[in-house]
Amino acid sequence: MTVSLSLGIDIGGTFTDLVVLDPADGRAVIWKESTTPDDPSRGAITGLKKLLEKGGIAPSSIGRVVHATTLFTNALIERKGAATGLLTTDGFTDVLEIARERKYELYDLFLDMPAPLVPRPWRRPAFERLGPDGSIEKPLDVEAALREVESLVAEGVTSLAICFLHAYANPVHERLAADAIAKRFPSLSLSLSSDLAPEIREYPRMVTAAANAYVRPIAETYLDTLEAALKGAGIPGGLFLMLSNGGLTHVAEAKRAPVQLLESGPAAGALAGAWFGRHAGLDRVLAFDMGGTTAKLALVDDGDPLVAWGFEAARTKRFLRGSGLPIQIATVELIEIGAGGGSIARRSELGTLHVGPESAGAQPGPVCYGRGGAEPTVTDSDLALGYLNADFFLGGTMTIDAAEARAALGGLAGTLGLDATRGAFGIHDVVNENMAGAARVAIAERGRVPQDYALLATGGAAPVHAWHVGTKLGVTRVVCPPGAGAGSTIGMLMAPARIDRVASFNTRLNQADWAAAETLFAALEADALAVVQATGADLSRREVRRLADMRYVGQGSEITVALPEVLTEAAVLAAFEAAYRVLFGRTPPGAAAQFVALRLSVSAPMPGAGGMLRLDGLGGGSAALKGQRSVHFPDAGGAVPTPVYDRYALPIGTTLEGPAVFEENESTFIVGPGARIAVLPDGSILAERTP
Repeated sequence: MTVSLSLGIDIGGTFTDLVVLDPADGRAVIWKESTTPDDPSRGAITGLKKLLEKGGIAPSSIGRVVHATTLFTNALIERKGAATGLLTTDGFTDVLEIARERKYELYDLFLDMPAPLVPRPWRRPAFERLGPDGSIEKPLDVEAALREVESLVAEGVTSLAICFLHAYANPVHERLAADAIAKRFPSLSLSLSSDLAPEIREYPRMVTAAANAYVRPIAETYLDTLEAALKGAGIPGGLFLMLSNGGLTHVAEAKRAPVQLLESGPAAGALAGAWFGRHAGLDRVLAFDMGGTTAKLALVDDGDPLVAWGFEAARTKRFLRGSGLPIQIATVELIEIGAGGGSIARRSELGTLHVGPESAGAQPGPVCYGRGGAEPTVTDSDLALGYLNADFFLGGTMTIDAAEARAALGGLAGTLGLDATRGAFGIHDVVNENMAGAARVAIAERGRVPQDYALLATGGAAPVHAWHVGTKLGVTRVVCPPGAGAGSTIGMLMAPARIDRVASFNTRLNQADWAAAETLFAALEADALAVVQATGADLSRREVRRLADMRYVGQGSEITVALPEVLTEAAVLAAFEAAYRVLFGRTPPGAAAQFVALRLSVSAPMPGAGGMLRLDGLGGGSAALKGQRSVHFPDAGGAVPTPVYDRYALPIGTTLEGPAVFEENESTFIVGPGARIAVLPDGSILAERTP
């Protein structure tokens, strides 16, 4: 390998994936290390040493490091953030408690709602008032605000969120308060709602500011420590962080607004699906990323994953919409379900088989790991069904106890009145149906049908399950890219720098001040370009997208619309109505349209990103057929003698027929009977279902 290599580190719930990529020739070296939950950095550093040794790589040759982490999301979920206070407009200190007064389960009288990140005693009033148009109705009492903050600091608060009513329309009071507080209390971490989410709706904006304040001190410490550790390991390259929007940013921006990183890992999986899909010549892809703890699904249209401007964090009921904290950030649109290799299978109170969302994680892990896990998991069932090879788990680097897995599965199956094989496939089938059901809903909400998409599998477990998930969806094409087991990490290394910015612009379309809109867009672009430029991205190849949140007057929610290059009432109305029809089929006659906010996205390719991917040995050079083993395919009557291939040894252009098993170090791709299989020019394996 040459100098200026790229290193990707993705710390997941079960495994930490590490990839070194040489942008000059596309050569990649991959390593998976068990995550160490007590100290995630320990597993990452251990894996890094093994990765460098495996590839014969000098630390000094690594020119950049790209990282995704679940640390900040976990801090929200586990409520292990900083001691956080809130300064808000007098009369609105209970907004975090009142929330949206909406029940996510209509008939449950004992709902467990998400607790506020800031306790009641630490939510303090500021005496000020702005109108909805940003006009000052009551000037800020700075001294009174300082007295409240002084009391908070005395009580141990180390981070403060500032969220004033209507600050999205005019940030003057928030900034005035922040300047005075920073001068008086220089060690206090500050997060302003007008900097993070200058949008309407007080509750989500306040939650976003509070969440950022809650994790910001942790982010600053963690990123400083990580940078020091990388330098100590002899790696000179700069550190870049994966954002929830599918782009990269530098450390300073990540420290300023770590709330943007909450979905960084899952976003990387969607980005990998999009990147591999483009290289495989696929315009529409259902990116399916399944690891040890969760499965994520993302729709990719025309080569790019769909992006939303808001999501829920720290759900009380993890996979139930409405039970979490609304965060107003740009994020890849994901469907997440509790279905991973470590998902635990149990007998429910009704006597049925129940799988997940509880996971065995990395410790103790599935029963077959031999680390103390006693309850059977999805990985144990996949092993018992012949989908996985006990002697080649993680390329043979990890010892697996198949007998213990079968014993645990047999015990569970006995309580359900099933034989061991049927019980094992029941576990496999339940998680497949969970994923297929989530995908059906997501595709239907976009007015599409599953047959429009190819299912592209990344993550250690997705290639094992993709064929059967595709069967349930009616998808005819299933794709497994090279290095699928570390797909998210590869996606990170291919990611561009990207920054999304938003500004309030609440006006009727027929009353819009186009000059004011252009001024706002210019300011947003200047801000975004400054951040992107600091990453070292190639601004000469930047892409700038201008969008707007719009709705019909009187509606309570809006849609995001890509705006025409030249802003005119007729052109913008046409764009809005076209987008509205795609989602709802028709437009209401005679209704007037209005703007709510303007959005701008700037992205630019990073040095060393893009290009190709070449795994050692991929494309031939040794015997591809490793042998055969009995694999369970219920549609074919049960156990079927199935050829097993070395994924790396398959030449480009190879064609085969299913059933087949393709093994690589990080994952295993299962293809059922009645499939046409081809190795594509980029090394991906395409399995097509025959009529």
